[in-house]
Amino acid sequence: MPAPEIDTGPYDLLIVGGGINGAGIARDAAGRGLKVLLVEQDDLASHTSSASTKLIHGGLRYLEYGEFRLVREALIERERLLAIAPHIIWPLEFVLPQKGSPRPAWMVRLGLFLYDHLGGRKKLPATRTIRLDGDAKGDGLKPGMGRAFVYSDCWVEDSRLVALNALDAAERGATIRTQTRLTAAHRTAAGWRATIEDADGARDVDARVLVNAAGPWVGDVLGKAGSARNDRGVRLVKGSHIIVPRLYEGGHAFLLQNADRRVIFAIPYEQDFTLIGTTDLPWAEAPGKAAISPEETRYLLDTVAAFFSRPVSEADVVWSYAGIRPLYDDHAANASAVTRDYVLDVDGDEQRPAMLSIFGGKITTYRKLAEHALEKLAPFLERPGTAWTAAAALPGGDIAGGDFDAFVTGLERTYPKLPAALLRRLARAYGTRVTTLLGPDTATTPADLGEDFGGGLFSAEVEYLVATEWAKTADDILFRRSKLGLHVPPGTAERIDAYLAKPSA
Repeated sequence: MPAPEIDTGPYDLLIVGGGINGAGIARDAAGRGLKVLLVEQDDLASHTSSASTKLIHGGLRYLEYGEFRLVREALIERERLLAIAPHIIWPLEFVLPQKGSPRPAWMVRLGLFLYDHLGGRKKLPATRTIRLDGDAKGDGLKPGMGRAFVYSDCWVEDSRLVALNALDAAERGATIRTQTRLTAAHRTAAGWRATIEDADGARDVDARVLVNAAGPWVGDVLGKAGSARNDRGVRLVKGSHIIVPRLYEGGHAFLLQNADRRVIFAIPYEQDFTLIGTTDLPWAEAPGKAAISPEETRYLLDTVAAFFSRPVSEADVVWSYAGIRPLYDDHAANASAVTRDYVLDVDGDEQRPAMLSIFGGKITTYRKLAEHALEKLAPFLERPGTAWTAAAALPGGDIAGGDFDAFVTGLERTYPKLPAALLRRLARAYGTRVTTLLGPDTATTPADLGEDFGGGLFSAEVEYLVATEWAKTADDILFRRSKLGLHVPPGTAERIDAYLAKPSA
């Protein structure tokens, strides 16, 4: 979507941060008729929100820390999100081996019983028990693994979830500006005056409410807002993942329990790979781009070696990523035990315009967080509107009956000359919006999609992402709007950046 010119306001909300919480609040607020400006210093989802384990889940291990409210809310949201975005969210079975578990089987089974019932599960199957040595779900594991529990959660294309929330917000009237940062803000008689800066320079805008959804930079934004209260703590925790060639067949994932009580996921990834993660390490440096450490890589590889029969070494790691999670500081001694619940801090009253700062949270609960945020801000808004997002499909998610496979079959009939694998990938990324990208011509062939960059990426898709989803660089396209960076030949990023530099792109 082309970036509209920024007017000076006043906006109802100025949202700082283009991760999942900022985009979710922008969508909810715009749908209530509020005037919204969202600014993001980099690309949408360029930090924490694209560095997750890519799950919509209740968080089974959080039950161990007594996070019942959070788990229940997340489980309820799991099925809501599956219904409104069936193209980028789908069910995923998890196999939880018990051999060598630091938790007794009765404790795990009790936790899974609660997990099955806390959130009013309707669509996903209940937990069951299997013997790994005699079940296909044990293929790839070392022999003698014994019994395992099988439960269900959901997968999500995390960075696409952010982009689609931002797109829906923009289509409902919000102004979304990437590569734009907040440099200062102060209260006025009517609200906030903020200075924002992009490649064209600095300008001032006015807003009734300032929303600090800056993730790891939440403290930095507080520091830029004059007279803002800064008595809430954020605790930064780094989580890292590795990608290796596929370790096993089947569409299920594994939840692996280490002797130190940490749990590690092994998840099918991009057809040809397995995603392994995550670690939990305190992060004491300034927020920014994080990278996996050699120690984290070795920890994850050691976990793989303990469970899987296929040897894996550092040479097998085809990609890695790390993110900094901005968790609310509840003073837990162990980084793994720090609460994943969110805290919404409103600094304002009848005399002082409000600033809402977001601490903590997880991708699964972003929609509910946005509702709660707007509830808290209602006293500061002239027309706060009402909640509406619980059943409203995200862009492309209006698939009949949520039946993704039937939708793909229909696309194959409409575009018989396009490869089935290409159509399925595009359907996963864009849902019903895929026809906007491909056009209505039933004779479309791959050659009609423009320049072929390899890996199933054509210039028609590049141009769609630039025009519609704020993509500006090869990295935006290859690793956030998609994960095609794992599939394209060497030199593709340079070719895309050269293509984007052309005036016609």
